Amino acid sequence: MFIELHLLQNFGPSNLNRNDTNAPKDCTFGGFRRSRISSQCIKRSIRRHEAFTQAVLDAGGNLGSRTKRIAGELADRLATPGRTPQEAVRVVKNLLGSIKLSFDKKSEKGADEDGPNYPKTEYLLFLSESEIEEITKLADQQWDALLAAELPNADESDEESGKKKVDKKKAKKDATKAAPKEVLKALEEILHQPRRLAADIALFGRMVADGANMNINAACQVAHALSTNEMSMEMDFFTAVDDLLPNGETGADMLGIVEFNSACYYRYAQVNLGILAKNLNDKPELVRAAIRGFLLASAAAVPTGMQNSMAAHNPPSYLRVLVRSQGAPWSLANAFLKPVRTRPGDKKDLVGQSVERLEDYLGKLKGAYGAEGFELDCTLSLAETAEAAIPLQALVKQVDDYLAAQVGQ
Repeated sequence: MFIELHLLQNFGPSNLNRNDTNAPKDCTFGGFRRSRISSQCIKRSIRRHEAFTQAVLDAGGNLGSRTKRIAGELADRLATPGRTPQEAVRVVKNLLGSIKLSFDKKSEKGADEDGPNYPKTEYLLFLSESEIEEITKLADQQWDALLAAELPNADESDEESGKKKVDKKKAKKDATKAAPKEVLKALEEILHQPRRLAADIALFGRMVADGANMNINAACQVAHALSTNEMSMEMDFFTAVDDLLPNGETGADMLGIVEFNSACYYRYAQVNLGILAKNLNDKPELVRAAIRGFLLASAAAVPTGMQNSMAAHNPPSYLRVLVRSQGAPWSLANAFLKPVRTRPGDKKDLVGQSVERLEDYLGKLKGAYGAEGFELDCTLSLAETAEAAIPLQALVKQVDDYLAAQVGQ
């Protein structure tokens, strides 16, 4: 069983998700240039939104943190009288190195003015608060053994240049031998227990390149948001005047250009209820809370890019939730292969025409492939074209009531 979410959201002039040149992200779809918001951006907005975090915490769940700074976090938690920061770092590196996590050498150089310069992992790790607490306990209990273990040293001298070089493969292999086997076993158990998983990790998954045994299959798939209309890029030429400019002087002290656009986005996501339940150790109340929070945050969360300059706080005009017990998931993006175009005198605006296009395409899919397996269909809509539209809280309650009957209280 899975839950599908279809949204139409029109934003005013904005630059919510930038590319490497600070312009709004875009892509070609259906042969036309479209504005785009990446799925990564959308997922972060959802999992960091208060509606999601509050729903999970109220159900007794916990949340995850994506960070390269886990060594510093663990070292700070291990800090007690009689233990130096350097010893704490050594313990943490020996512990995490045992599961092939490697550290960025550059991050270990120098020291902060206010304390040690903790090493960073080479990539972001997604860990739950419960996992971090359990790892801290393990490191504290095994402090002496981890402190006495030999740190791997993969530095070798280059015969030609005489400079040090690092063999990363050798470093990772040596690191796995630093911690005692019983400690490694205990750490692996911590990272494989569904009861310790955060709700956002259960939804969005975890992938660790060097530690496949830490990987978690995502219960949720999120598509890149695409504009239903063809994108037209605009440029804002701005100037900034010095407030303390001497009398008689004129002119700006800063000039620049910001690119932006305005677009109506189609957003799509789906949650596999079976995978989510498995990831959350089959806790019905937590599964339902994660879904509630996900739906509420999907409607309320907006990316933060350049919001101080443009304040594009525009909630979705259309939100449709489909609960299906069988069949394949359906993205409705192909409803907009031909971009929606509005003209003076049109009875329906861009959003209204987009809603009409989406509902017509969904009807065609049902006609072609069958409507079997649809257990629940509820809609929030500001457009006149949508029938039987309901408020957001009522929509979420309908989904929650249905799930209560399926997965339990």
